[in-house]
Amino acid sequence: RMERIKHKMVAVNGLDMHVAELGEGPLVLFLHGFPQLWYTWRHQILFMAERGYRAVAPDLRGYGDTTGAPLEDPSKFSNLHVVGDLVGLLEAIAPDEDRVFVVGHDWGAVIAWQLCLYRPDKVKALVNISVPFSPRNPVRKPLDALRSVYGDDYYMCRFQEPGEIEAEFAQIGVKEIVKNFLAYRTPGPLILPKGKGFGYSADRPSWITEEELEYYASKFEKTGFTGGVNYYRAINLSWELNAPWSKAKVNLPVKFIVGEFDLVYCMPGVKEYVHNSRFKIDVPLLQEVVVVEGAAHFVVEERPDEISEHIYSFLKNF
Repeated sequence: RMERIKHKMVAVNGLDMHVAELGEGPLVLFLHGFPQLWYTWRHQILFMAERGYRAVAPDLRGYGDTTGAPLEDPSKFSNLHVVGDLVGLLEAIAPDEDRVFVVGHDWGAVIAWQLCLYRPDKVKALVNISVPFSPRNPVRKPLDALRSVYGDDYYMCRFQEPGEIEAEFAQIGVKEIVKNFLAYRTPGPLILPKGKGFGYSADRPSWITEEELEYYASKFEKTGFTGGVNYYRAINLSWELNAPWSKAKVNLPVKFIVGEFDLVYCMPGVKEYVHNSRFKIDVPLLQEVVVVEGAAHFVVEERPDEISEHIYSFLKNF
């Protein structure tokens, strides 16, 4: 069934953006995370297309078959840059559609929240997975906060020095790295001990086939991990650039989904934020929070049918 998905290149914002799509009808824009690709959404693309939607999943800036991003310059990977790519993409492929549905996971969820803040006129409704909204702390840079809580070996801190983590990953091997990330189920912080890259080697998760893992590995073999890691290197820059949106609310209908063992959900304070009134204050039209029992961070692929149903049951209301 995968061969039904159509692929094309779209000139967007200085990039040649690779887009996978299928179906006709209202557009649903799917945004992947790290270390993933359009391919993360392969099950949902088929599912939504069969139900009368046009499912569109790009490889984001720096990933997969999308080319043209200046990998040597992490400052070109801020949230503003990536949202700019998406606005350009929508104008190129759906010029007559004022507003679209958006579904994000991991970094894709971060970008989706920002798209809703910067350009609410572009979004009909949002399903975000794994990463809840994060209100801007006006006095503390995010990396400083993370470092103080988790220390220098926390993965986001380890990603900061250009070239360093890439060299460690290269020694371990691309396929092994992707497999270890996808298999991560520890409901605690992801620590990458210096010099080791990964302190463990995991079994391939049962929900991804050898062939599917190979697909990811083949793409990251070609591109390396710098594009994806640059998003983390631009975290403090994005925080600075987001000053105009301090205290801004996401005023769009939202459904939030997270795996029970998701490393983000298990960060200090996140469960409290998601389940008490604060999330609803920042996202006034938050309509539903779903915790997928037994699932971890990569819930989109771990429970594809369940996630597809959740997306469809929400979006069909609009």
